[in-house]
Amino acid sequence: MSGKLYLCATPIGNLKDMTPRVIETLSSVDLIAAEDTRNSIKLLNHFGIKTSMTSYHEYNKVEKAQVLVQKMKEGLNIALITDAGTPAISDPGEVLVNICQKEGITVTSLPGAAACITALTLSGLSTRRFCFEGFLPSEKKEKAEILEILAEETRTMILYEAPHHLASTLKELYEALGERNITICRELTKKFETVMPMTLEGALAFYESEEPRGEYVLVIEGKSLLQKRKEKQEGFLSLSIEEHMKRYEDAGMERKEAMKSVAKDRGVSKREIYQYMLDK
Repeated sequence: MSGKLYLCATPIGNLKDMTPRVIETLSSVDLIAAEDTRNSIKLLNHFGIKTSMTSYHEYNKVEKAQVLVQKMKEGLNIALITDAGTPAISDPGEVLVNICQKEGITVTSLPGAAACITALTLSGLSTRRFCFEGFLPSEKKEKAEILEILAEETRTMILYEAPHHLASTLKELYEALGERNITICRELTKKFETVMPMTLEGALAFYESEEPRGEYVLVIEGKSLLQKRKEKQEGFLSLSIEEHMKRYEDAGMERKEAMKSVAKDRGVSKREIYQYMLDK
């Protein structure tokens, strides 16, 4: 009988956020796969956990995943932990989970701290609809493509950033998105936790004189649906009504339906479009 993979969330700063269930599981599994064993040994020692560890990180995630899956096929139960927070979120654990699913290994998640959700709830921005981007890619072309997509995103956006890249990332976000509300969170759940609601322009000015320290989570306001609708309507209004009608009719739409769609796009009544076409 195959073993299981347990995704165990660990504290992102405050050790009191470790759940009893995670402590129990880490103590009872056969092996713990950790992002950095030197970092995780401090956590295990604090809670008196004696389970053996093995490293599982960005640079061995594919090869080591195969090794771990084989161990689980042989009946071992394995827990996966990251340096802080929930495994598989912006983390190599997603590769191991994917391979486990393909190989029929049962995966279960023990919920706990996640910096992205913690920051979102503290941000004061809309939490009804949101997207998580993690770290922006380092490759320039790919980053530009992602920023272009984010510029049109209407959901609240959550990004991670390291201190030495923060100023340049804020500048790139401002250039791509324009002025937006942003909440900058750092050192979450720790002694010097900081939550700063401001604008992107204000954040740029602030970090001209302030040296970034600690790990950052950026929560950014999405583009308003009203603004997006207005921009879309402006695009349609740049067409003549004849051009607008032709676009729909060329796509195979009946004339009556095309009139209805044109009227909706332009924010006018169908009768107005009908009268215009009749006069023509």
